[in-house]
Amino acid sequence: MAISDQATALVQAGVPIVRLAAGEPDFDTPEVIAEAGRMAIQEGFTRYTPNAGTMELRSAIVHKLQEENGLTYKTDEILVSNGAKQCITQAVLSVCSPGDEVIIPAPYWVSYPEMARLADAKPVVVQTSLTDDFLLTPDALSAVLTEKSRLLILCSPSNPTGSVYSQQMLDAIAKIVAKHPRLLVLSDEIYEHIIYSPAKHTSFAALPGMWERTLTVNGFSKAFAMTGWRLGYLAAPKRFVTACNKVQSQLTSGASSISQKAGVAAMGLGFAGGEAVAKMVEAFQERRDFMVRRLKSLKGVKLSVPQGAFYLFPDFSAYYGSEAQGFGTILDSESLCKFFLEKAHVALVPGDAFGEPRCLRISYAASMESLKTAMDSIEQSLTLINIE
Repeated sequence: MAISDQATALVQAGVPIVRLAAGEPDFDTPEVIAEAGRMAIQEGFTRYTPNAGTMELRSAIVHKLQEENGLTYKTDEILVSNGAKQCITQAVLSVCSPGDEVIIPAPYWVSYPEMARLADAKPVVVQTSLTDDFLLTPDALSAVLTEKSRLLILCSPSNPTGSVYSQQMLDAIAKIVAKHPRLLVLSDEIYEHIIYSPAKHTSFAALPGMWERTLTVNGFSKAFAMTGWRLGYLAAPKRFVTACNKVQSQLTSGASSISQKAGVAAMGLGFAGGEAVAKMVEAFQERRDFMVRRLKSLKGVKLSVPQGAFYLFPDFSAYYGSEAQGFGTILDSESLCKFFLEKAHVALVPGDAFGEPRCLRISYAASMESLKTAMDSIEQSLTLINIE
């Protein structure tokens, strides 16, 4: 927030800032989806829907999960919420009791540990390494599991790293989960369709013996460029969905009726979002490839090439402890982000927000022109720092 406030102040002062901190696509919602929303308003579809979501949308989600993920659910095993974030929060609240442990691989999405604390559960953060592409290893998972372990949160493709778990890695994790009868898995698959060949998405619930143990969360925000529509969903065995439904009924009730009509249209675009999503993913991959080339050319920067989402998570720690001309000492990821904001006029996110202070998160959900401007400025600003 401090970086954001400083960026806003600079913009108001007339300084052009390239913002590469946003966690949302820079594309407009596909027109077919937007038109469905407009039609919903014009036709008076503006009243409360069932708490769990309209039958029309839940049926479309059931079809999608079967066709794209090989997962079989009934409509009463689907819960539609005001965004995937609400789904995750309700899932944690529903399955965790005070004192339970929630296993969270780091780097993690910033909200996961706080969601665990909301349930009076204990977040157990497991560090991963860049050399392992920031993926949780079976040995690291086994080392932290106890009788209090209740929930393992996996995010693939990952925010903030863009890493993707292969089916082989997930199979190894599933074998460990199977040995702990009380352990459940929350599979955050919101970036499922933003993935780059040869990487492939595997739903954890599709693995042998894992359907009963998995709460799958997905939504419309990222793949369909619908962040402001606030629409997500949970798929899980009925007992979990029933519990989450009760929580939702007291928090918000159902999702927006208009957004749900738009969600039905999104599901109608075809397998994996059809051509509309494919074009966005093609643009993201072109940007990723450009950013990877530029970052790899920077002295002292280490990088794991992301296989999905629209983030890079490079290690800039070689610059920590160094003096920057006209700025002072680069102490950590936060001060480096302040340096880039002040000297390069580029807004990034410090890695310590995601549990990995050696890195910075860079979003390439921006135009190629903006990315080129940002990288030129970052490269030029680094000449002000002398590292060994």
